[in-house]
Amino acid sequence: MALSVLPIYALVKVLANFPDFVDRFYSNGLYPVISKLFRFTLGWLPFSFGDLLYSFGLIFIIRWLILNRKRIYKDTKNWLIDVLAAISVIYIAFHLFWGLNYYRNPLHVNLNLQDDYTTEQLVNVTKKLIKKSNAIHLQITKLDTIKVVFPFTKTEILQQTQDSYQTLESTFPDLKYKPKSLKKSLLSVPLTYMGFSGYLNPLTNEAQVDYLIPAYKFPTTAAHEVAHQLGYAKENEANFIGFMATVSNDNIYFKYSGYTFGLRYCLNEIYRRNPDLYKSILPTINKGILKNYQESQDFWKAYKNPFEPIFKSTYTSYLKANNQVKGMDSYSYVVALLVNYLENKAL
Repeated sequence: MALSVLPIYALVKVLANFPDFVDRFYSNGLYPVISKLFRFTLGWLPFSFGDLLYSFGLIFIIRWLILNRKRIYKDTKNWLIDVLAAISVIYIAFHLFWGLNYYRNPLHVNLNLQDDYTTEQLVNVTKKLIKKSNAIHLQITKLDTIKVVFPFTKTEILQQTQDSYQTLESTFPDLKYKPKSLKKSLLSVPLTYMGFSGYLNPLTNEAQVDYLIPAYKFPTTAAHEVAHQLGYAKENEANFIGFMATVSNDNIYFKYSGYTFGLRYCLNEIYRRNPDLYKSILPTINKGILKNYQESQDFWKAYKNPFEPIFKSTYTSYLKANNQVKGMDSYSYVVALLVNYLENKAL
């Protein structure tokens, strides 16, 4: 059992070179069956089974290491076999239950979009997003200087996230989301200190959202995690689908969350390319929207700690190991999807 990971590892590396095969037989074949089975089994629970699994698993690992600490020196071979066997089981389960989705075709290929764009294209789409975000913001607040405050509880937002995907389903049939398994994470406090707003548990297929994050970020974060749940493993692609889902929702607050989410990514890319251009565009955005951005920034600043860079570095290594060669920098690919998809569309 300890060495069973080797042929699986080799198989994963081979499949990485055949994204069409992965798309057809895993992402659009086996995986939807696995995902629905997990969501039927665990989605009805009002709490995160996966969070409990992680917590008890961590306790078990610490207990096992303490009880078997002397074996490291007295019975090194069998100690290593036990450890490798456990790693093998987790590695196999991860890729079988979800992880092979990292090796499917890039989303821009399936959507027949380009994966690059000019600064001119970026600016044009950003201006469209500003106009739309400003209009929705004013419709909600009536004053351009007031930040948006959501009138829903976070539980209600999670319940309405399914509506986003029901609307999006007419455009993207592969994004049918039923049954749902979307929950507030029991581990939200450590998640926040680690710098993450949510995650998909690949072993239980539960989508988790950090319940501490600002409410206006909740719809896009929830929709992002659902995109992972539907088989879009890459962060940038889940961001794009999360954007599309929230702006498709009939609820104006969801639209606000979605459009300002997409806008922020575009603004960050403009700043990276041309800081002076960024400074000239910023005053055209309603001050209330900027206050919501500041609200999110202040939230994460409040939880900043010396260990966060370590967690982020570890996650970057994880992304690179799973077919995202730029690590967390690959998040900017979402801008390419946004620009090429929205360029010729009316918002």
